[in-house]
Order: sequence, then C-alpha cells, then structure tokens
Amino acid sequence: MDAKTFDIDEVQNIFKNVEQKPGSKKPDPIILAKKVVRKFGGLTAVDVDHLEIQRGSITALIGPNGAGKSTFFNLLTSFDQADGGKWFFNKEDITKISPNKLAQKGLVRTFQLTKALSRLSVLDNARLGAKNQIGESLFAALFKPLWIKRELEVTKQAEDTLAQFNLLEKKSDFAGSLSGGQRKLLEMARALMLKPEMIMLDEPMAGVNPALKQSLLGHIKNIRKKGTTVLFVEHDMDMVHDISDWVIVMAQGKIIAEGPPSLVMKNSDVIDAYLGSHHKTFLTEDGKSLATDETQ
Repeated sequence: MDAKTFDIDEVQNIFKNVEQKPGSKKPDPIILAKKVVRKFGGLTAVDVDHLEIQRGSITALIGPNGAGKSTFFNLLTSFDQADGGKWFFNKEDITKISPNKLAQKGLVRTFQLTKALSRLSVLDNARLGAKNQIGESLFAALFKPLWIKRELEVTKQAEDTLAQFNLLEKKSDFAGSLSGGQRKLLEMARALMLKPEMIMLDEPMAGVNPALKQSLLGHIKNIRKKGTTVLFVEHDMDMVHDISDWVIVMAQGKIIAEGPPSLVMKNSDVIDAYLGSHHKTFLTEDGKSLATDETQ
C-alpha cells in the first residue's frame, strides 16, 4: 500500500483539535502505548500511562538527561523488554515482536551511535536494508538467474536513495571512512530502503557538524512529505522548533506535557523539569542573569 503524502499545513490542522495534555488522544494514531513500565532494580526508568503518535506527523520526544527517552525508544522497537504494558503499531499488538519483524511491518529506527558496517562499502550498507532479497536464501544463491533481477532492482533503489542523501559519489568507499554526519545520513538512507511507514530517530543531530545539520533537517522534512511518520529523540531545541509538529516531554520516566513546540517550551512543568521547580532568575546591575535556587 502506497503511503499517503502529508504537508505541514494538513498535519497542523489535524493537531488543532488535539488536547495539549499528557497522553492526549490523536485522530489517527500510528503508535499507541498503554501502561508501559521498565524498571532497573529500584529505579523506574519508564512509566508511561498512555501515549499516541499521530500518523503523518513529525513528533519530538524531549526531556532532561535521564528522563527515560532512549529507554522508551528501545522498548517500542523491542531492543529492550518492558516489565509491563502493551504498545500497538497500526492497531496491531507489537509488544512481543522482534526488531527484524517490526522492520518488515514498516517500523524502523536509527541509533544515536551509528551502526554502519565499516568494512562494507556505502552502497552495500544501503543495499542491506532492502526487502525481499531472494539471494539471501542459501538455495537461491547458488543459481544466479533466480536472484540477479532483484539484485539489480535493489542496487538501483540503493543508488537512488544515496543520491537523495548526497552520498552517491561515496558509494564505493568503505562506510568506516565516512564522517560522523555522513554515517547518520547513511543509516537514515539504509532505514528508508525498507520503505517504512514510520521511522524513529534517536538523537539524529548528535555528533553532526553544523554544515550537515541543515541538510539533515531537510531530509527529515522530506521523509514526512513522502508519507513517512517521524518520531525522534533530540536535545537540539533549535531542531525541535524547526521541524516538529508536536512535542512530547518526558521527565523521570513519565509523560509530563504535550503540545506544539512554541507552547510546550512555555509550559511551567517543562521548565521545572529542565531547570528545577525552585529555579529563579535574577538580574545583576550589569544586566547579566544569575540562576539561583531558593532552597539554597
């Protein structure tokens, strides 16, 4: 089934009638999570009562360090096991489904630390992401006529995808020779080879130099424009403001706020989570601000 394309005005209209509160219901959620809990000994890292991700949106998941964002990402994509709860993708229970089967269903992710296979070429890294590779079967691999047509199709798709990310001229280079930012682009390209309905990006701007940041932002916007839902974890607030339709804020494992980026940043609970509930700012005589805590 071809993915529906979405433009920013259409998605923002969808969110106009969504309540700006934790666990708010969305008109057409592609992800639904209920009572998801993950504990490490006596520490509760994730305690999400209800979460919905709107189809066709670019949604940011933010929060202070230790809020549980990456752990929650790992749970939704089966790279970690929850102590309780259920979550659904396209209304299908995916709580116990392995990462590779999730990818086949159209839910893929990238990692903060890139997973490029350094000793393979950039082109081969991209080709690994394609579906239905007949030559992966031991029997079929022995008979070239069985797989050569599909192999050529995959190669063409990989080259087209690399071209979109300005990596085609690097296709014969080892993936290990790429810069950190280029590896981020390659990992995104490889994920998109699966033609997913949803992509989850774990800190896509981490370690990326300023020259590549704008390129990455443009690629993420283009991904959504072509119909892929995007959920990302990020600390770069400029990026969150620039591309997000909706922002979800976590603190101490819980969802504490939701809403459009311009309003979420003004939410008192969000300010408290980032700065501390007793944080106050005073101005000195020279106009510089001094952060103080009234409990000190």
